[in-house]
Amino acid sequence: MSTKPEGATPPTRTLTERRKAATQLDIARAAAELFTEHGPDGTTAEDIALRAGVALRTFYRYFRSKQDAVAPLLAGGGDRWREQLAATEPGAALPEALERSIAASLTPGDEAAEEGLRWTRGLLRAAVEDPALRAVWYRVNQESEERLREVVAGLAGPAADPLEVRLAAAAATDAIRIALESWAETDAPPVRGDGAPAELAVRCLRELMGGMRLLNP
Repeated sequence: MSTKPEGATPPTRTLTERRKAATQLDIARAAAELFTEHGPDGTTAEDIALRAGVALRTFYRYFRSKQDAVAPLLAGGGDRWREQLAATEPGAALPEALERSIAASLTPGDEAAEEGLRWTRGLLRAAVEDPALRAVWYRVNQESEERLREVVAGLAGPAADPLEVRLAAAAATDAIRIALESWAETDAPPVRGDGAPAELAVRCLRELMGGMRLLNP
C-alpha cells in the first residue's frame, strides 16, 4: 500500500490531452505578448489567434474571451507547485513542506521559469486597469486553492480538522497571490533576495499561518 498522500501522482495525460495543453499554452503566450505590447484594450481575439498561428475558431474552442486566454500561463506555476508539494515525503511537517515548496516553485531554476515570472508580472500590471483580466487571475487562484485542499489533507493526515485544512490551503494560496501582486508593483528581480517572489511568499505565509493550529502546532 502506498504511503504517499492521495493526489501525489497526477494521472498520465493522453497524447491528445498533451497536444491540447500545448496549443492552449501557445495561445496563452501569444495573448501575454500582445497584452504586454498593446494592452488588453488594444488586443483582439483575432490578433491573438494570428500571433499563435491558429484559426479564430480554434481560439474560441479553448477560450471564452481574450482575457481568459492567459489563464493557462497564470495557472502553470500553481500546477507545478502542487505537484511538488504532493510529492513531499510522508511524515514531513506541513509548515516546513509548504515553505520549501513555495520557495522552490517561485525561485526560477532556468530561463524558461524566469520568463514565466516575467509574463506573470506583465499580466498582473495589465490587470490593474482591466477588470476582466483581474477576474481571470482571481479565478485561477480560487481553482488552485480548491485543488490544494486535497494535497494539504493528504499531508496533514486523516485526523486533521477539515476547517483547518481549508484555512491552510487558503493561507498558502493567498501568500503566493499577495507576494506576486506585491512583486509586480516593483522592479525587484525575480530570482533571489529581498523583494523577490520566493522571499515575499514565505514571509506572507509565516504571517498568515501564525494563528493556525495545523500550521503552528
